[in-house]
Amino acid sequence: MRFRLSFFQILLLAVFVVSCATKTKKSTSKSGIKKPVVKTEVKLPPKPDIKLDNIDLPEIKREFRAVWIASVANINWPSRNNLSADQQKQEAVQLLDLLVSLNFNAVILQVRPSADALYKSPHEPWSYFLTGQTGRSPYPEYDPLEFWIEECHKRGLEFHAWLNPFRAHHSNGGTISSESMVRKSPENVVRLKNGMYWFDPADDRTQDQASKVIKDIISRYDVDGIHLDDYFYPYAEYNGGKDFPDYKTWSAYQNSGGTLSRADWRRANVNKFVKRIYDEIKAQKNDVKFGISPFGIWKPGFPSGIKGSSQYDELYADAKLWLNQGWIDYFTPQLYWPIDSAGQSFPLLLQWWNDENIKGRHLWPGLNTVAIKSSNPVSEIAREIDVTRQIVKNNTGQVHWSIAGITKSKAMQDELKLNVYKDKALIPETKWLSSKNLPELDVTWTKQQGHFLLNWNKQSEALSYVLYLKYGNTWQTEILAPELLSKKVPSESNGKKLSTFVIRSLNRLGKLNDYKTVVVN
Repeated sequence: MRFRLSFFQILLLAVFVVSCATKTKKSTSKSGIKKPVVKTEVKLPPKPDIKLDNIDLPEIKREFRAVWIASVANINWPSRNNLSADQQKQEAVQLLDLLVSLNFNAVILQVRPSADALYKSPHEPWSYFLTGQTGRSPYPEYDPLEFWIEECHKRGLEFHAWLNPFRAHHSNGGTISSESMVRKSPENVVRLKNGMYWFDPADDRTQDQASKVIKDIISRYDVDGIHLDDYFYPYAEYNGGKDFPDYKTWSAYQNSGGTLSRADWRRANVNKFVKRIYDEIKAQKNDVKFGISPFGIWKPGFPSGIKGSSQYDELYADAKLWLNQGWIDYFTPQLYWPIDSAGQSFPLLLQWWNDENIKGRHLWPGLNTVAIKSSNPVSEIAREIDVTRQIVKNNTGQVHWSIAGITKSKAMQDELKLNVYKDKALIPETKWLSSKNLPELDVTWTKQQGHFLLNWNKQSEALSYVLYLKYGNTWQTEILAPELLSKKVPSESNGKKLSTFVIRSLNRLGKLNDYKTVVVN
């Protein structure tokens, strides 16, 4: 069949051919060869050394490791009440250096042994135990509390200010002068048969004075904690077995229509004081911890089989209530008995207190390191530390009574350093208290022959720094004092090159800051 094209079809075909020829011409060179298509490649800059995304870091051991350092009767520091300021400082530095070498991380220093002060106080006189005369300042004059805090913090040690709330004068405190609070506040002070003077806990002036002293310390000094001991109403033997002479305030209470028994009324006085101090501390400085170290037995029979004195009935201290209510941040019952003691078993008592810790506060028992009744005191203390770790598990810790049990025993030092405290530990984190997050550290590094030199900025509020080093697939960690701002680290370890490091700071409540991962290889 012959196929004929119309004029219109021929015209369309011609237009199509011309169009194709034009497109082909645009994509060819003069020689008629097509040019290759060249793709433009964008060259990316190298990856930064510092990665903004966090990685999983190994856990750092945490444990509160503290000692009591008593000033009353010159038990621990200063060793005598006639030392010069320089001698006092020298003794303090020696004690702190020893604690650092044994991997302790906290100090509890008695700064108010008996309504007096181991610091420049506007409310109470200089301590007799500091200078040998109530009201006389050290010579040359300095502030021991300020000195202790500074020396502790630069070593990465927490500092807790220990106060006796109601003792007005100790029998070893020299003559009662016009400077003494016994003379300045006689209306609320009673004399005990052993020669001590005691503030009446039921008197509002007593509680107001202690409150004023604590608030002053917190406002002027960079303390990490406020600590009260076990003396509320005094032990019965202090008054020759006689009842505490609070007849005046008890009569006033009865005349006002009070209906509590005398024992319950006394406990209510102490309870009111403990709750008040906790609330006032938190209102003033939320990140200052509040701790109490009561007598270790609440009542005989709690738990079953426990015998001995009763803090509840004899000291009028309901420490179980304080723990149950969370009126403290750390609880340090004085468990001064051996593990195998039938009537005062260390593990049974600790387990009972742990069960009562329904608010999840820190539970750090007091250990009788200086005079534990055991044929082998060193081994006994080591066992008690191990038992504490087993029972408390998370955020464990201990407080040693007293530092003399360590300074006077080379065997105890060796046991702590070589075994139970052979590695450093961070303080446990106090998660129920809010605190300011420390910012990320500014970190620089330079590669040198056989090592890296790391540098970072100082953070005045950091208690310590933590260094993480990764060699191959293995992390190494180290806790550093806050005065250290640089560190040389090997470029290789066990045949593996250093690839990554992290430096973090620790705030006063034990919280580690956010961080950046630094890649060096």
